[in-house]
Amino acid sequence: MAVSAEILCIGTELLLGQIVNTNARFLAQELAALGIPHHYQSVVGDNPERIHHALDVAMARSGLILTTGGLGPTADDLTHPTIAEHFGVPLVRHPEQLTRIEARFRARQRPMSATNARQADLPAGAEVLPNPTGTAPGILWQARPQVLILTFPGVPAEMRAMWQQTAVPFLRSKGWGQEVFISRTLRHWGISESLLAEKAAAYLAQDNPTVAPYAGDGEVKLRITARAATPEAARALIAPVEAGLRALAGDDCYGADDETLASVCGKLLVSTGTTLSVAESCTGGLVGAAITAVPGASRYFAGGVLAYDNALKTQLLAVEEEILIAHGAVSEPAVRQMAEGVRRLTSSDWGLALTGISGPEGGTEQKPVGLVYLALAGPQGTRVQELRLGAERGREAIRLVSSQSALDLLRREIIAQRASGMLKG
Repeated sequence: MAVSAEILCIGTELLLGQIVNTNARFLAQELAALGIPHHYQSVVGDNPERIHHALDVAMARSGLILTTGGLGPTADDLTHPTIAEHFGVPLVRHPEQLTRIEARFRARQRPMSATNARQADLPAGAEVLPNPTGTAPGILWQARPQVLILTFPGVPAEMRAMWQQTAVPFLRSKGWGQEVFISRTLRHWGISESLLAEKAAAYLAQDNPTVAPYAGDGEVKLRITARAATPEAARALIAPVEAGLRALAGDDCYGADDETLASVCGKLLVSTGTTLSVAESCTGGLVGAAITAVPGASRYFAGGVLAYDNALKTQLLAVEEEILIAHGAVSEPAVRQMAEGVRRLTSSDWGLALTGISGPEGGTEQKPVGLVYLALAGPQGTRVQELRLGAERGREAIRLVSSQSALDLLRREIIAQRASGMLKG
């Protein structure tokens, strides 16, 4: 079926940013898994006039409308009354739903207010979409020959249970979801989105699989999405495209899907039988946190030194005071000694160090906010890298990009030394 789906999320709290709209993400992923085309998402507040307008817009372009939110018992829960009004039908109380709601309150030994009975009022002609974990049922309604509406509560756990237990079987029985969409995301570091898109231009023009770039916080991703009758067939379409894109990107592609720079570095350390320690200043422990977030990191991570104060740089990492006086803590000589010092302190094969100016204050004309030095001390000596990230990124982005760039420095060095035969594994 070529008709597409649309997600309409109802709730002023979403517009105000008071809660994160995880429901839309879940439903989008589920629609893709079912192979149901999905081109639009909308968010509208608890206002009848605007809900009417949103329904008009959705009906003009989509044959399957999924709504979330607005099914509670209070006066601002307007989804079912507004849908009924929109199609010119009355609300009808479902006695079996009222009995079920009353039973849930009795089971919880809580009094039921009169307003809760409103949740049993559904548009005439609509089928009930049962809610196995909450009090608010949804509807399954072929409101027009070309428009199918499914409504869900805003509570994520309730919505997900209703989707999986009732909505998916219902949609399949109606002929929806005869194909699947499978995606594979390639992750890159050290290359700009524009340059990567230029390299991959031929792939970006494909229809099936499609390839789309997107970037954020220093990372660039290429999402490959294939449509086929089965997941296996879709993955078979993706495989040659992935191989081609990886060949184009080379070492700039560090992994796929849920892999992170930290997890990839962990695999490289394990495969080469080497260990790592870190010395951090401006990143305040972000590198160590990323490394230890990977299960099994104790096999290769010795530990770290958070040397924010210069006294710790000299006392723990053996950074010479003369270096700090002559060049400052944010300098190539200082970060070099930090990396070598932590490697020596922990007897690790690799010592990774960072120092920089995260801002928003502390920068000068010679050393602006966003200036960061990375150093990697290893079996073949010490490498230093200078980053100029720019104050406009903001403090947290500078810290994040710095920590990931340090891991990328380690990744590339291990790959290079392994390729040259300096490391085995």
